[in-house]
Amino acid sequence: MNSFGLKFRMTTFGESHGKAIGCIVDGVPAGLAVDQEYIQSELDRRKPGQSDLTTARKEGDNVEILSGLFEGKSTGTPIALVIFNQDQKSRDYNNVKDLFRPGHADFSYWNKYGIRDYRGGGRSSARETAARVAAGAIAKLLLRELGIKVEAGITEVDGIESESYDFEFALKSRLKALDPAKEAEQIAAVTNAKKNHDSVGGAVLVRATGVPVGLGEPIYHKLDAQLANAMMGINAAKAVEIGDGIEACRLKGSQNNDAITKGGFASNHSGGILGGISNGDTVIAKVWFKPTPSIFQEQTTLNTDGEEIQYQLQGRHDPCVAIRGVVVCEAMMALVLADMALLNMGAKMEYLQKVYGV
Repeated sequence: MNSFGLKFRMTTFGESHGKAIGCIVDGVPAGLAVDQEYIQSELDRRKPGQSDLTTARKEGDNVEILSGLFEGKSTGTPIALVIFNQDQKSRDYNNVKDLFRPGHADFSYWNKYGIRDYRGGGRSSARETAARVAAGAIAKLLLRELGIKVEAGITEVDGIESESYDFEFALKSRLKALDPAKEAEQIAAVTNAKKNHDSVGGAVLVRATGVPVGLGEPIYHKLDAQLANAMMGINAAKAVEIGDGIEACRLKGSQNNDAITKGGFASNHSGGILGGISNGDTVIAKVWFKPTPSIFQEQTTLNTDGEEIQYQLQGRHDPCVAIRGVVVCEAMMALVLADMALLNMGAKMEYLQKVYGV
């Protein structure tokens, strides 16, 4: 499937080394001010080649809006966005066209479809996430009108955990680190892995503030379930936690329950979600990314003839994919919340009566 969402729906297209990638965003209410400069600024946060901590591939990721806007506002019709690829260097992948790279989708794609685009992984490449960021930027503009803000940062790299969270600092950090005291150590871990032709994993903490009570559609379209679905759909994501996540299983019920007071919840172990519905507190998720499988060490694999061979990868790759995953996590949370906000409009008769003036 290449589409995500029910009411606020994104469909992406394109491959890593194709002519272009892009998306169609459907369900955007008419009259939303769509700031193309803001969409571009979000893409600029994700684009490659910005530092020695990411891939050296140089892509401007310049977005063009083809439809769905008139005089800067959404018309209620599908918004189409396209980003043309500029720096593919497909020749770097000639040595992998007849083999399966360990840790990549090559083996599973080949066996499922009997054909694959070996140039950078084709559709399975993280290059596709640029389209998600573009769609997510539109979702963020919608959420902004509702007083909801989504932000994220790196909370762990190579086992080095953050002890504090500063989302403003993450915006300035080249690692997108949340903890200023841990940034240097985390950067050193990425740099050392790169020097040794290896890679490291990391974790992203993403949160949404200003979320009202009531977003989420039980039983089979819960807010936490769809957030997990959204985050696990990101390339290299291997686990998702909502709120305290696995730490909650180590607590007693008396410790894990969030006491409800007149001033609000006394704690937020639940991550802002109860029964699959937002409870008005900050929505929090943590996304765990595996080490980038593209490493420059000799590895054992099979070729398409089933022969065991040794090979060494060429090309340009991220030593820690979680870094550029930060803005992608934000985009996916924004898409989920925008969808849930529109779905919630039909939850009560009073909402419908208000719209129709009854």
